[in-house]
Amino acid sequence: MDRIKVLIVDDSAVMRRFLTDALSGFREIEVVATALDPYIAANKIKSRQPDVITLDIEMPRMDGLTFLSKLMIANPLPVIMVSSLTEKGASETIRALEYGAVDFILKPSMGSDEDRKEFARNLAEKIMMASKSRVKRKKVPPAPEGLGINVEKKHSADVILAKSDPMRLKARSERVIAIGASTGGTEVIDEILVKIPNTLPGIVITQHMPEKFTDAFARRVNEKTPVYVKEAAHGDRLYKGLALVAPGGKHMLLRADSSGYWVEIHDGPPVNRHKPSVDVLFRSVSQTAGKSAVGVICTGMGNDGAAGLLEMKEVGAVTIAQNELSCVVYGMPKEAVKLGAVDMEKDIQGIVDYLKTVD
Repeated sequence: MDRIKVLIVDDSAVMRRFLTDALSGFREIEVVATALDPYIAANKIKSRQPDVITLDIEMPRMDGLTFLSKLMIANPLPVIMVSSLTEKGASETIRALEYGAVDFILKPSMGSDEDRKEFARNLAEKIMMASKSRVKRKKVPPAPEGLGINVEKKHSADVILAKSDPMRLKARSERVIAIGASTGGTEVIDEILVKIPNTLPGIVITQHMPEKFTDAFARRVNEKTPVYVKEAAHGDRLYKGLALVAPGGKHMLLRADSSGYWVEIHDGPPVNRHKPSVDVLFRSVSQTAGKSAVGVICTGMGNDGAAGLLEMKEVGAVTIAQNELSCVVYGMPKEAVKLGAVDMEKDIQGIVDYLKTVD
């Protein structure tokens, strides 16, 4: 099996060594070169022909965002941003995803051995996914299996919200749209929200992201769309023309009372290794809105959201999966299709066209 060739671009010698060491334990990956700035990186790309690049944002001579924008024009390659957990870092990472980066990972805290091992596992997983992705949303091969990464046990949505009998649920009449996504999803959600009118029913969104990044994402999208987009807070009401994004590091559930829909923010354990989890959102939507809901599962790695989408379908909600050709990673939609949870598969414009009919 050919190893995945990785180029590490970071101005810190300590970080370059740390990332190299972190990846050394994975037989599927080979760090073929490192570079301390984009100019050196450009030469290394020509000589070493990497499959994936890890890229820092703040570097001398040329910052990572400028380099990324030039790379995506001249020689598109899968790029994973190595980001800092700061307001500035979150904002710049959202811009990097807009420019074409496949994914990002937070810089490690350099804490315990277990923290470093967990970072290495996450980085290796993202690199393997990125190597199979296609920039600019081209068709991707199936996600690799059996690559030897040990991961923690997955919790199901049961740890947050118990499953209900679909026959006993009393759905409300108000419509609601629920969207779930992971890798590549920020640009898909951006494109959907920019193209829909603010007269549509309220929208609840779970995008796999850590804290601070979801707020930066919501603010960035809100600048461009007629829909009002914000990071959700506990108790926020949902109404027409509003899109609520689940906050990073917390689960979001749809609830209802005599005045309409609202959202609960829940600090429980990760579900399917994610927090927020799409399964948690979709299950809550199935129980609260029933057949009045529309569920959309978009690009992403893994299976989070597939089971929840099936529960939505079982109560009569319309369920849509992003089709393979338009996905960066056809993982979550594929798993939903395999479960029989999907009424229809559509590209991004097809999703937009359908949502415009929801009232």
